[in-house]
Amino acid sequence: MAESEHQLDQAQIDHFLEHGWIKLSNCFSKEQAAELQSTMWTRLGMDPNDIGTWHTERTNMPWFKAFSISTFSPKAWAAINSLLAPSTINPEVSTWKDGFIVNLGTPSGHNKLIKPQDLKGWHVDGDFFVHYLDSPEQALLVIPLWTDIVPGGGGTMICPPAIATVAKHLHDNPEGVSPRMATRAQNPGFKTELQNLDWTNNLAASFPDDAFVEATGVVGDVYLLHPLMLHSASNNMLRKVRVITNPPVSIKEPFCFERADAGYSVVERKTLKALGRESLPGWRIQGERQMLVPERVRIQQEMKRKEEERLRSLGEGVEFSEVKEVAPVA
Repeated sequence: MAESEHQLDQAQIDHFLEHGWIKLSNCFSKEQAAELQSTMWTRLGMDPNDIGTWHTERTNMPWFKAFSISTFSPKAWAAINSLLAPSTINPEVSTWKDGFIVNLGTPSGHNKLIKPQDLKGWHVDGDFFVHYLDSPEQALLVIPLWTDIVPGGGGTMICPPAIATVAKHLHDNPEGVSPRMATRAQNPGFKTELQNLDWTNNLAASFPDDAFVEATGVVGDVYLLHPLMLHSASNNMLRKVRVITNPPVSIKEPFCFERADAGYSVVERKTLKALGRESLPGWRIQGERQMLVPERVRIQQEMKRKEEERLRSLGEGVEFSEVKEVAPVA
């Protein structure tokens, strides 16, 4: 009943097909957000009321709790089902977690405007697998807002027009590319140490000012983004606390761009639209689907150990989850 009630309307679907993203409001409450963040500052080892303790600009926290999207936010889950074929979604790896991404800014960046073209963190999500045009591991990128985010407050910056360039790059390299868009020939074995953001940073720098959107909003807002959306963290020039997560949605089988009945999902339709095609007859991957172990996993394992120590020293309990970690860094 809830899924039917919250299905996307045609205007929202049209917006996604044109721009590759939509923003939903009132997907969860302030109370839900506050409960999940109740131990966040202890885990960080910082004081929310003492900016002098904010020793790290951006922290990609490990997670302790994983929970069902459909239960926590029926509205967001219904929208996700509107953009993908519901029967294809893999609920086991399409969950939300408390691995918060906290952007607190820096003293040197305070009140300093950095243009989107000059940001150095542009990327396409999915650092844990080799990328193909039809990759199922990252079928949709979701950004729930756990704090209010105002312009200049460190919101995720997105570049919708870049989807077409990324899609063409993947289409033209069916042997697969690295999470940083290096071809297999450029980075055999997709070694982490050979990865950098030059390709994506240069792509973002080539667009005019009006090509960018800052993901602002209030607690409970959720952005749904096409999986090939180029995005970057932005400078939190206001030094207001900014907390998001960016959980992926995974599907059971790769996307298909050659359907006899033309029954494409909205995400598939957007990919084809970005390529200027109605279908891709004969297009197939020419490499092996591979999972990768990003460096962040080692870093977050050590972070989690320290967080556990802080929580236990203060007598704060935490429930541990065995859900498989697949969330990418933003």
